[in-house]
Amino acid sequence: MHPLMRNILAVVAGIVIGSVVNMGLIGVSGSVIPPPNGANVTTMEGLKASMHLFEPKHFLFPFLAHALGTLAGAAVAAVVAANRKLQMALVIGAFFLAGGVASVLMLPSPAWFNAVDLIGAYIPMACMGWKLAARKE
Repeated sequence: MHPLMRNILAVVAGIVIGSVVNMGLIGVSGSVIPPPNGANVTTMEGLKASMHLFEPKHFLFPFLAHALGTLAGAAVAAVVAANRKLQMALVIGAFFLAGGVASVLMLPSPAWFNAVDLIGAYIPMACMGWKLAARKE
């Protein structure tokens, strides 16, 4: 397979796997740490309206979903890529960072969570995914 095609496949696979991990963790989060009483977290409007009820513990799984989704996606991209493995992992990190920025703009989350999430969950996890993939070679 041509290296460019393989790198494109690596990015697509990284996005898909990262998204599956992210959504899987978000899906189970409510059964591990139940949402606050009266919070409707099934819609964006309900989430916006109930965000003020959230305690710090309610932000654990969103952070883990963002961080581990990015980590898994970047690792997959780095393993599948033909070359420029770090760059492919960073593309995944940038993709999910863009989603994190969009989330910050749409949801009234606390500033501390926004900072921790945007600084810690994307680019550092993409670098860690690349390092994990490099250890497999």
